[in-house]
This record gives sequence, C-alpha cells and structure tokens, in this order.
Amino acid sequence: MKNLFSICLLIIVASFFQSYTVIKKSPKVLVFSKTKGYRHASIEKGKIALLKLGVEHNFSVDTTENSTLFTEENLKKYAAVIFLSTTGDVLDDKQQAAFEKYIQSGGGYVGVHAATDTEYGWPWYGKLAGAYFLSHPEQQNARFVIKDKKHPSTKFFTDSVWMHRDELYNFKDINPDIKVLITIDESSYKGGKNGNFHPFSWYHNFDGGRSFYTSMGHTDECWVDNLFLKHLYGGIKYAIGK
Repeated sequence: MKNLFSICLLIIVASFFQSYTVIKKSPKVLVFSKTKGYRHASIEKGKIALLKLGVEHNFSVDTTENSTLFTEENLKKYAAVIFLSTTGDVLDDKQQAAFEKYIQSGGGYVGVHAATDTEYGWPWYGKLAGAYFLSHPEQQNARFVIKDKKHPSTKFFTDSVWMHRDELYNFKDINPDIKVLITIDESSYKGGKNGNFHPFSWYHNFDGGRSFYTSMGHTDECWVDNLFLKHLYGGIKYAIGK
C-alpha cells in the first residue's frame, strides 16, 4: 500500500511539473528581414536589439531572410512574425498564401519601418500592414504626438509629445480601420505629405490576427533608444497576444 501511495504521489508531482512547464513555455517570434529593394543598414542592429528584447522579456527569437520558411507548418511555431525593414516583393504566391493562413488562424504581425515599403502588388498585405510607403524627406527631429496611452506600446509615456529623430515616412493607401497610437506633427519638420492627421504608429485586428506597425527604426541610434525599444516591445507583446 505504501508503494502504491508513493507511486501515485510521484505521478501527481510529475503531472504538476509537466503542466507548469507547459504554462511557463515562452512564446517564439520570427524576425524576417529579406530585402528586394533598398536595404537599411540598421537591420543588423535591429536583429541584435530584438534578440536582446527576447532575453529580457522571456520570448525566443529566430531571425531569417529565407522566405521558404513561410509554410503553414513552420509558421505554426511562432506567436508573431516581425517584418524588420523588409522591402520589395519578398514572398512568392505560395508563401503569401501560407502567411495569410497564419494570420487568419490568429497569428500576430509586427511591421517595422520599411515593412510598409513591401509587397505593393499584394493588397491583403497592405491592409495588414495598415498603409504603404509613399516618400520621405531627409532625416529630421520631429514632434510625435501620443494619441493613445492605453496600448502596451505607449502606456509608459508620461508626456503626450515625444521629440524623436528618424526617417519620416509619408504614406498612401492608409487602411481606415487602423487604431492610431502615434501621429507626427507636420508643422514640426519639413517634407510631410499626409496633412493634419499623419499616423506614424498603429495597431488593429485584421482577418483573424493582430497587427502592429511602427514607422520608426531607420537609424542605428533607434536600436539603442530606450523609449523606442519600449514602444516596439509593447507592440510585440500585443502581437503575441495571450
């Protein structure tokens, strides 16, 4: 009887630790940085910073520029896919279909900077990303206005204005369904083309999944800027979901 009790106790303890391990398993994200157009020099700095964020916030990070990894089976491993300054046509038709299925199955998307300068011939992607890149003036300091302080990517801001230097994108084909987090004040710099309401970071639920985009991240300096990294991590956290 004693032995039976001991065996049962061992089974219960093992089951507990097995359940605990499952609960504590960290999410995994895929950082995709393939370019078919302009290649940002800051991509390598971005990869390093994202790997570091993963260590700090308990999520694991795979990095790749291999688009053949975009299969239904492989994408199931990831809670979110980060398009890190991708440019041009980076996925073929089959890979696009796999990514659409991934989002429709509840996956997360994070677009960073030139992610909107990507896949102009794939309207579904444009709606997922939230807009397409139109143009940009020279890098400048500008006034960024925090419009929503309830989102994980912005809730840490104590002020409603953030002075930041970056490459300041103008956009076209802006999805009207995006939830705008940060706008840029065009009166604070030269070369803005979106007028009085110029979104610069946003999120939305799209086609079954979650999408977050920030236009920041052009310069090497961004990737050691604590505010930008907090902003980006909040977006990743949202995209990963529960």
